[in-house]
Amino acid sequence: MEFKLADIGEGIHEGEVLRWLVHEGDHVEQDAPLVEVQTDKVTAELPSPVAGVIERIVAREGQVVPVGTVLAVIREAHGAPAGDKAAGASAAETTEQARREAPEASGGLASHGAKPAVMQAERADGVKRRALATPHVRALARKLGVDIEEIQGTGPVGRVTEEDVRRFAEGRMAPRPPEEDVAAVEPRAERAGEVAAPPAAPKAGSPKVTSGEPVEEVPLRGLRRRIAEHMVQSKRIIPHATHIDEIEMDALEALRERLRPYAEARGAKLTSLAFFVKAVSIALKEFPYVNASVDEAQERVWLRRYYHIGIAVDTEQGLIVPVVKHADQKSVFEIAQEVSDLARRARENRLSLDEVTGSTFTISNAGALGGLYATPIINYPESAILGIHKMSRRPVVRNDEIVIRNIAHISLSFDHRIIDGGMAIRFTNRVRELLEEPDRMWAELR
Repeated sequence: MEFKLADIGEGIHEGEVLRWLVHEGDHVEQDAPLVEVQTDKVTAELPSPVAGVIERIVAREGQVVPVGTVLAVIREAHGAPAGDKAAGASAAETTEQARREAPEASGGLASHGAKPAVMQAERADGVKRRALATPHVRALARKLGVDIEEIQGTGPVGRVTEEDVRRFAEGRMAPRPPEEDVAAVEPRAERAGEVAAPPAAPKAGSPKVTSGEPVEEVPLRGLRRRIAEHMVQSKRIIPHATHIDEIEMDALEALRERLRPYAEARGAKLTSLAFFVKAVSIALKEFPYVNASVDEAQERVWLRRYYHIGIAVDTEQGLIVPVVKHADQKSVFEIAQEVSDLARRARENRLSLDEVTGSTFTISNAGALGGLYATPIINYPESAILGIHKMSRRPVVRNDEIVIRNIAHISLSFDHRIIDGGMAIRFTNRVRELLEEPDRMWAELR
């Protein structure tokens, strides 16, 4: 059978083969890990869909391949050589076959609570179908100690999703209500839980290397290559503009010190970043275009009525952006605890796909590293990103007197197609007033 790159997660269109965990001629068991694949979000181990022998490895390490590409050929332990088989049973093919078999009346979705006919159905020979799931989801189920065959999938034609596995592991199998409330109907790609493949970046020429000079060649691979592609895409599509301001942090620092013991009692490390996340989630409700994205193909702007805040984390592998979902509905203590947990697991490369996707606005906190200010690049397809920079004690004028205050710089890069300078300044002013007078933050929660 042909082992193909299946859809590792919603919206993934390609992956980079990082490392093969087996060699040609190796015997593998069903669900044994075969290869590590890097997407633009996470690194995933893909397991074998069958037991057998690795007859041929097709995709080489470092190669970027689209979904559906044959990665390897496996000779099944109970069957004939792969060359004698008419077709493989890859995850992608299994899903496509189920989609064709699904009755039209169901619409291919479990959107009305009806269980798709293909879920847990039995073949004519009485053998129960194998649950529809991607290799990444199967690996997650094994990690959480869950039998994936017992899970009723809520994805298209009954496919078991990552969220299904997590809900099952937590003992709450009721389908989660829709979380997206947008100002207009989502584009077709997003309605299907997918994101249109980004346009290919133009290939740059190879730089010339002076003969005889010492040069070290390092492959541009893995997460670093994904970051490079994402940054080029953002700068090529979005006309960036940046507004810079400063915030007096004394009142916030005093409040943080008073609340620190209560946070520690809840197992949370209370940092100023948690307050920034909360202030931003409040301000975004008043400035929906700062929480939006542009759909050029349909000539529409999608105003997100939910508030998922991405937090840029500096790791050895590169910049990773885990997401605090529904930040507007969480307390500062809860946000602080979640940010700490996400940052730790980001550095350990243990984040799931769901934890690094779906952000509507991003915060990049480089204050601990130093520097006066910077112009951060927008996390495409979002419309803005807030940079937090070094806080230091500086002399400022207050009531015609020179006093010492804790001052931090912030910078808001924004999409000038839909956000003008006035809106960017008013949004930043709103965030600043909430942080300079943090008592107002509690008073305005709703």
